[in-house]
Amino acid sequence: MKILDLGDKDADIRPMRKQITTLLALVAFMLVTAPFAHAAFPVPFGPGEKLTYEIHWTFIHAGDAVLEVMPDTEMNGVQARHFKATAKTVPWVDKIYKVRDTMDAWTNMDVTHALRYKKDQNEGTYHKNVDLIFDKEKNQSLRYVRGDLKHTLDQPESVFDPMSILYSFRKQIMYKTMKFGAHVSDGKKSVVGEAYVEDVEDVETPMGVIRAFRVRLDIKHLSGVFKKSKDAELLVWFSADKRRIPIRVRSKVKVGHFSLELVDYQPPTAKASDSAGR
Repeated sequence: MKILDLGDKDADIRPMRKQITTLLALVAFMLVTAPFAHAAFPVPFGPGEKLTYEIHWTFIHAGDAVLEVMPDTEMNGVQARHFKATAKTVPWVDKIYKVRDTMDAWTNMDVTHALRYKKDQNEGTYHKNVDLIFDKEKNQSLRYVRGDLKHTLDQPESVFDPMSILYSFRKQIMYKTMKFGAHVSDGKKSVVGEAYVEDVEDVETPMGVIRAFRVRLDIKHLSGVFKKSKDAELLVWFSADKRRIPIRVRSKVKVGHFSLELVDYQPPTAKASDSAGR
């Protein structure tokens, strides 16, 4: 049985149907609690990287998600990395509750703090645009909703938004029993997300068997169904290679089991890989 190494560009990964994105709530639950330890490790990703997921509720395929690293850019005169997530429900779910969501996040080049976060939510008849700007000099965040300033919040020196926290976590070299913690904010509140690396195991995926770290995320700051569910849990598996890619997310709540499964991986371009190692 071959174990795939997602950090190897030559790994025999069978391309699958491209599928775009998610029951976004589940993705957000994963990102908002992803942990980070402050250390200057190389960035294991770069422009051109694309992760495609299927989202399932129990055994039902309900949505798809794509996470992408966009070309490096500039944000208020500072060189920046740009991350993008898109989400949509599958056609049969569209007839019941259509979801078309987009998230964009920008950080400094070393991915040590957030610069900006934008969210365009379109879920059923609900529509919302959020623009979260981080002022590094004042250690504050400004949260705009539909163009109006709604929240001003004091922030710690190093803080991430609900999306860029995932990429900051991927910089860390993991090992069994390791614990992590980091500040993450949606502009309304700032919390410390915590996680614990429970084990290393072989995970069967649509692309083959992948060696991965099983990470348990602390859900005490999560609201909604997680808060209402007794014995709720949230687990994420990260590939045990140099790219530390989230290959699976699983949650257990009172309304059932949700899972997010990686179905396609596109590595950074050659140029992006050079950028990722600097």
